[in-house]
Amino acid sequence: VQLVESGGGLVQAGGSLRLSCVAFGHTWSIYAMGWFRQAPGKEREFVSGINWDGSETYYVDSVKGRFTISRDNAKNTVDLQMNGLKPEDTGVYYCVERHSGTIATTDSMYEYWGQGTQVTVDS
Repeated sequence: VQLVESGGGLVQAGGSLRLSCVAFGHTWSIYAMGWFRQAPGKEREFVSGINWDGSETYYVDSVKGRFTISRDNAKNTVDLQMNGLKPEDTGVYYCVERHSGTIATTDSMYEYWGQGTQVTVDS
């Protein structure tokens, strides 16, 4: 199983980025997916999650109304659309997969992790 993220980069405050994650090696349509982030000197934080069929989503309070998570099970992809980016959104973003259909918010509940993609928001 391999998760590969893309879409990170440098953006000005107020701008947008779209992160994408593709799963290789299996069909993930029955598993919950999500995104964690880690900023320098801070603990890793669960940003957003989506259940197996996309009917349920979760967002940490700090990104509600700005970020949108979605998945395409036919393509084995999960995306995170990030609008209205703020400097405090800066960090490495990790795509994660949980071998359960329901969302969890703790990192120990996710079995597979991508390598991470850097998001930097310049003020």
